[in-house]
Amino acid sequence: MKLSLVALYRKSNTFQHLPLQCLPLTTLCNEALTVQLWDGVTGVPLQTLEGHSDWVTLVAFSPDGKVVASSSIDNTVQLWDGVTGAPLQTLEGHSDWVMSVAFSPDSKVVASSSYDKTVRLWDSVTGALLLTLEGHSDLVMLVAFSLDSKVVASSSRDKTVRLWDSVTGAPLQTLEGHSNLVMLVAFSPDGKVVASGLINKTVQLWDSVTGVPLQTLEGHSGWVTSVAFSPDSKVVASSSYDKTVRLWNSVTGAPLQTLEGHSDWVTSVAFSPDGKVVASSSSDNTVQLWDGVTGAPLQTLEVSVSIRALSFSVSGQFLNTDRGLLRLKPCSMSSGSLEQSCAPFVIKDWVTEEGQNIIWLPPDYRATYVAVRNELVVLGHPSGRVSFLQFTQGLKTV
Repeated sequence: MKLSLVALYRKSNTFQHLPLQCLPLTTLCNEALTVQLWDGVTGVPLQTLEGHSDWVTLVAFSPDGKVVASSSIDNTVQLWDGVTGAPLQTLEGHSDWVMSVAFSPDSKVVASSSYDKTVRLWDSVTGALLLTLEGHSDLVMLVAFSLDSKVVASSSRDKTVRLWDSVTGAPLQTLEGHSNLVMLVAFSPDGKVVASGLINKTVQLWDSVTGVPLQTLEGHSGWVTSVAFSPDSKVVASSSYDKTVRLWNSVTGAPLQTLEGHSDWVTSVAFSPDGKVVASSSSDNTVQLWDGVTGAPLQTLEVSVSIRALSFSVSGQFLNTDRGLLRLKPCSMSSGSLEQSCAPFVIKDWVTEEGQNIIWLPPDYRATYVAVRNELVVLGHPSGRVSFLQFTQGLKTV
């Protein structure tokens, strides 16, 4: 289970981006007010779908790929069809900016966090409000679900993490003792540990049942930008502004390895499904693959763009990033057949596949963030649009 972050921070009446990054695999952050549908063969815009009336803060696919959720400073969450991009539901109820959205692993529930200090849980099919979780004394930065979908964690500028029962809304634990606002929160795959990341360069580990602090992971000399657990929950990986990735024993807190090699800050970190490989992305325009046990460097992928978020696909054959998909070489792939036929990736003004330019993006449609699910590519643009491109098998030219 991994997590990385983008945060939109309001000070007075101005926007400030905290220099972190996007949630894994299925997020994009932009100033979109509309959604644009494109013809996947010709690249011609088909229609513009009006949704939010103001800045979009996050967009996420449901785990089953059927629904896309977007949050906005217009105080709403919008649900879209994950295949066609058609609007499904508008979720209204927050009284201030919606900071983030997250789906439960079973795709049944959407959680939203807000400047109004609450978390709201919604039915992802009907859009009905299920629960309003109240208790934080300041804006709620981020929400995350446990792998079994039973517990919701919320991190806040009030320096706490709160755990909630996702069915009843009952407060389970308040994790107190942070020295600064809590930017990151993630569950271990076994659900026993919660990790929280702070601006003060540390990672805190907590018992998810009792709320007891377990370990404080100290060693980074810069902000922690991303936290990931190994699939067996035994190892924690953290990335930082200090250009390193660190591996820690999740039980004892002991440092295991320091992965050095990036020449700029590390934006995100992830474990492969078998836990044998660690991937890290950086503002140095590379992705590094490392041995998950020894920390030895395995491979450097030159990607010609700064990737801010990444995670492994279920098979381990691809890296899902905020610029699209990266197909991995056989040495770093799990066995089995490919899970999808194409691997779209966006570099500057081109949508590419396997290094070949296939769709040129006009200036108004240059992508700032990209999400890919199956053959659906979602582009976020500086102009404020969000576009859906549907690829067909074997598409190489337009």
